[in-house]
Amino acid sequence: MNPIRYERRRYTTGQSPIEKLERLSSHLGGPAIFIKRDDQLGLTVGGNKTRKLEYLVADALRQGADTLITCGAVQSNHCRLTLAAAVREGLKCQLVLTEPADGYHPQASGNHLLFHLLGAEKIEVIPADGDMQLVMEKLAQELASKGRKAYLIPVGGSNELGSLGYMACAEEIEQQAWETGTAYDYVVTATGSGGTQAGLLAGFMARQSNTKVIGVNVSRDRAAQESKVLDLLRSTAGMVGLQGEIRAESVVCEDRYVGPGYAVPTAEMVEAVKLVAQTEGILLDPVYTGKAMAGLIGLIREGRFAKDDHILFLHTGGSPALYTVPQLFIPES
Repeated sequence: MNPIRYERRRYTTGQSPIEKLERLSSHLGGPAIFIKRDDQLGLTVGGNKTRKLEYLVADALRQGADTLITCGAVQSNHCRLTLAAAVREGLKCQLVLTEPADGYHPQASGNHLLFHLLGAEKIEVIPADGDMQLVMEKLAQELASKGRKAYLIPVGGSNELGSLGYMACAEEIEQQAWETGTAYDYVVTATGSGGTQAGLLAGFMARQSNTKVIGVNVSRDRAAQESKVLDLLRSTAGMVGLQGEIRAESVVCEDRYVGPGYAVPTAEMVEAVKLVAQTEGILLDPVYTGKAMAGLIGLIREGRFAKDDHILFLHTGGSPALYTVPQLFIPES
């Protein structure tokens, strides 16, 4: 037995719930849509990175680290949750953030506000094209010179260890499907750094499930994203000793809803966020789940799914970013 899948911290009590979106399903007139509320996972404001951090932080503690260092955008959900995990564990946390296109605003709200409220030890802002890994390594060296030990976590927590969080999630979904007698034909999720989609695919493979996974890109074109996810899927499967052939066609990424680029709003995203809020009272976000839901809506409208399909949408969190773009959702008077 490979024990690595069982070496984890626990930041959530029980399973994240699955809810049927009755009014949204009726509005779209397509398949039955369900939502898995990973926005309700433990740590500050929830989100999918919590699952990855359960494994990553366990490894950091095993190695005797006293500081977590990670990186992302100025509104990074991953940075928020890594910092929250550090607080929970009594560790320090340093963040490397890339400057947005409109410049860095020290008083920015959303996740950036939470970085300060949660007490990040250091925030290093670098140009958008800067080398985040290099800067993280430099910060780690500075800490080592002071007798401290850092643990570096990649963007999105998306490496083999982080992907185990979504192997566990796939197993959780299978258990919930069995308990309710509702088998899911598809899981639809935002895909960016790749760990969530790769972990789901590995987890369903491990359970010999027929559930398919569709990733809706929030950055990159289809070929680049599918290659990224496939590489991570194969390395994760290799790490845990998963048997069986991994076929490239099992990785499906839909790139038509990215728009002009990462975190750049689209009309389809705005429609999707408003529609889910006004039919189900659930908040999505403008960067990840808004574009992923836009993708799901678009696929339903073009007839991608059968009427009797059961579609599970993975809510990966991120609602703090809503408050950074009120102009997208408040009508002009």
